[in-house]
Amino acid sequence: MTAAAPPVPPGACAPPPTATATATARTLTPVSKVLKLCLHALLLGLLALAAGRAVADSAPRAGWVVAACALLAAVYAAGVRAPAVHSSPRAGAVWLAGLGAAWAGLLLVSPDGLWIAFPLYFLELHLLRLRWGVAAVAVTACAAIGGFLAHSSAATPGAFLGPLLGGAVAVATVLGYQALYRESERRRELIEELITTRADLAAAERSAGILAERERLAREIHDTLAQGLSSIQLLLRAAERALPEGAPALPHIAQAREAAQDNLAEARRFVRALTPPDLEHGSLAAALERLCAGVPGPRVRFSLSGRPRVLPTPYEVALLRIAQSALANVVRHARAGRAEITLTFMDASVTLDIVDDGHGFDPSSAASATGDGGFGLPAMRSRAETLGGLFTVESAPGQGTAVAVTLPLPLDHPEHTDPVEAL
Repeated sequence: MTAAAPPVPPGACAPPPTATATATARTLTPVSKVLKLCLHALLLGLLALAAGRAVADSAPRAGWVVAACALLAAVYAAGVRAPAVHSSPRAGAVWLAGLGAAWAGLLLVSPDGLWIAFPLYFLELHLLRLRWGVAAVAVTACAAIGGFLAHSSAATPGAFLGPLLGGAVAVATVLGYQALYRESERRRELIEELITTRADLAAAERSAGILAERERLAREIHDTLAQGLSSIQLLLRAAERALPEGAPALPHIAQAREAAQDNLAEARRFVRALTPPDLEHGSLAAALERLCAGVPGPRVRFSLSGRPRVLPTPYEVALLRIAQSALANVVRHARAGRAEITLTFMDASVTLDIVDDGHGFDPSSAASATGDGGFGLPAMRSRAETLGGLFTVESAPGQGTAVAVTLPLPLDHPEHTDPVEAL
């Protein structure tokens, strides 16, 4: 029953009126439910005490006191059970006004009505916005002091200090509760964000590991099994040419060459299946063009020079990864406005150039990885040198950066294509 709840942050922090009751209902905790029950018991217990004292002392207005207590209890119960009080700040204010009127009637007939001021403080601070709640507490304290003085022949310091101190304690309690609640919510949000970030990081690391393993397997299959089967085919062809026509071994050699060719085709299918996703739906040039289009920040242009050739899978993977790493450095470190990637096919080599107009750096000081996940300058250089290529970096502070990679094309095929693809 939200209307009678103890001070909860949504009611006192002045959120939009339509969100007050919803936020309060959503954030109720077992502690706040216990406090609600305590508030109900406190108010009803004080009303029963005031009525009981009037009857026990045979007060002249005992009947009026009992009636006023019953009226106040009825108004309180009606508000607690009314859905409108739970959802509308205006209805809550109207209910507080009714409680205040019933309480004023009790103050007129009994000085014991002063006790009811304390639970009213919490109701006002909970149902009204903070500034209006504090104002209502001040008015309630003044009414309590006035009601007590009306029934007392002499003014004492306690008549003033009691209601004022009670109001101050109520305000301090509400503000402290709100501060603790906000801190708890911030910690909960941070924990949720941390859990989400850890899950995203684990997924990213798992994906990166899968891609790296796919590349490694493709490279191993290409460089060992496929190339070995290719060599076996070449040797078997040479053996066929060396044997005289009609030799008994020729059928066996032909059968062995067919088996090697079938296994070579199977190895080639494995290599293609393990190709990085960026290269699955097009050529290296198309993958580089898509890469340039998706770079955030600087404007990146892609250009192709020379007659495109089919490259071995390790060549395409290495050039694509180097381009991704270089562009990552441009975005993170270069503060460049423009960059350009050029893929050039020549008779005996293929070259990839990445140039930007950023603030540049001193290449001699970049002897270690840049910390961008393993794709720093040393990693790019290692990729190129593994394939027998040349990796160069030209840069100077304030003069941009140029990265160039040159890979020699395979020479055992007239078109400089992958010998595995040619067989």
